[in-house]
Amino acid sequence: MTGGDARLVRRIDEAIDDGVERAVDDDPRTVLDANPSVVVAPGESAVTGLIRAGVSIPILPVGAGSGLESVPESQVELAVEELLAEEWTTRNRPLLSASVGGERVADALFDATLVTSKPARISEYSVHADGEFVDQFRADAVVVATPTGSRGYARDAGGPVVQLGTEVVSVVPVAPFAIHVDDWVLRGPVTLAVERDEDAVVLLADDREVCPVEPHEPVEIAFDGTVELTSVDASQSFFA
Repeated sequence: MTGGDARLVRRIDEAIDDGVERAVDDDPRTVLDANPSVVVAPGESAVTGLIRAGVSIPILPVGAGSGLESVPESQVELAVEELLAEEWTTRNRPLLSASVGGERVADALFDATLVTSKPARISEYSVHADGEFVDQFRADAVVVATPTGSRGYARDAGGPVVQLGTEVVSVVPVAPFAIHVDDWVLRGPVTLAVERDEDAVVLLADDREVCPVEPHEPVEIAFDGTVELTSVDASQSFFA
């Protein structure tokens, strides 16, 4: 187990039989170094922390929302029982790689976003898909979301929910300056760029700031790699 709400972590720990070897720590690297067969991750940030730590074993998300088909907090004890009985399956979810100026800088399970570093400021962004120009617009930000991430920030910004396994991303302008601005469902790779130098812009990958992005510097977002998520009967449906 790694990270998450202390109360939820305690419930999970208490549900595990005393004879079962386990490691509990806020540091995902410490948990992975214990060579577990599966990791229970309480909350979305625990999942993204494992991805940044280079997780290569299955993750059971708990209390992390339907986008991850996670186990609701109310079903924690039942989920642990199913896990210990080996009544679980796995499914791969795609990861995004983000490269700035040709250098890979981050991986993301949910989304990659360009946004001004100062709140309530706008910039101008361009979008290309597989080398073809898509559009250019002024907005608070632009987010590229995997199907997993399409249930999160991209949806809050007005984007579509994208079915799992479709191998496409949704690209959504956030609070665009014009009335009629599209959002898109695209096959990658997708390249974003900042087209004006009025305000500083940064790249976000999932829940963290990665680096600044200079005007006209290409930011390529592409599918690269997967993470294995565990599912039990208590797990939520993606469309719940």
